[in-house]
Amino acid sequence: MRYKQLAQQCIQQIESGQLAVNSKMPSLRNFKLLHNVSMTTALNCYQHLESLGWLLAKPQSGYYVVQQSIMQGKPNTPTLVNFKSITTQPQLPSPYNPFVDPCPFGIARYDPELMPIVKLQQSVKRAIKQQGSLLSHYPDPQGEMCLRENLSKHFQQVDFHFAAEQCVITHGCLDAIRTAIEITTEVGDAVAISSPCFSGLLELLGVMKRAVVEIPSVEEGIDLEQLQKQMQLGTIKAGLFCTSHMNPQGTSMSALQKQKLVELATQYKIPIIEDDVYLELGAQQVIPLPAKHWDSEGYVLWCGSISKTIAAGYRLGWCLPGRYLDAYLRQRLFANQGVTSPLQLAIADFIERGDYANHLKKYVYIYSNKHGSTFIICMSTYQ
Repeated sequence: MRYKQLAQQCIQQIESGQLAVNSKMPSLRNFKLLHNVSMTTALNCYQHLESLGWLLAKPQSGYYVVQQSIMQGKPNTPTLVNFKSITTQPQLPSPYNPFVDPCPFGIARYDPELMPIVKLQQSVKRAIKQQGSLLSHYPDPQGEMCLRENLSKHFQQVDFHFAAEQCVITHGCLDAIRTAIEITTEVGDAVAISSPCFSGLLELLGVMKRAVVEIPSVEEGIDLEQLQKQMQLGTIKAGLFCTSHMNPQGTSMSALQKQKLVELATQYKIPIIEDDVYLELGAQQVIPLPAKHWDSEGYVLWCGSISKTIAAGYRLGWCLPGRYLDAYLRQRLFANQGVTSPLQLAIADFIERGDYANHLKKYVYIYSNKHGSTFIICMSTYQ
């Protein structure tokens, strides 16, 4: 691929001394013009070099060459298995409940000491005071406008833009995904997933009586050729993929892969449900763009939550359903009466005051510096 060829050229320049350690790389725009490539190819090249330990991204500054003694050779990556995709039935979850275990190995969470308890308590108090007598009102089924607006402003800071009117607030990421599955597929339909895949998604699909078509994982993300073949055959009605910091692989789809995934969804008019619950938790200092960023026709339903960043117990998430917005809202209107208003207002306050952004910086710093005992890292089964 072109971006890997360019990356290899950069590595040779670093090894020869043409690009000095600690020197700043050309901006993405200049790199794009210099090599006559697309912005996506330039971004893929820099992110690939960063994943190999040759570059370091600094927010609001750019990419810098780093000392290779910090990370020699290729980083540890999972062994990926190639196979032919077929339709199967996912297993139903076992009756065992991991949440009663004091240290469950079935969930992904961080040490409670990292939670911004004091700031959250202050936001909750302000939210209850702000709502006053409106506590007697049912919440907006789409979610409180102030929360949707603040989420929109928050993600604009990382160049991911969407309007508050396009967003729906949910009871966590898994709840957002469930509704997306309900409106895009029917019982018995097959859904494409990556292999390996987060076990909770497999169990959800099993409970919802959907079949699955496993798509092999590759170094850049997933085997898009096999996915396209399944789309051509009409085997699948939707796709369900974690695209950034995939669970359990720990890898992310490249920007080029995400763009191609959106192109396939648009070409074959097959919805893609994007599970992006780990988007903001990468060790890299630049947050990757979701596949939804390239979705101009609305075939991607982007789902996220604060379960992994603030508090899983709050059960608050969101979805950008794209062209399926009306159907998504109808489904949720009959399924529930919205998410608790004081909680929404509290998180809106937490974001608006900059406490969320500050918390993320601290959280990611500790994570990326591997202060090991602060984290419980394990397979996630609940989002």
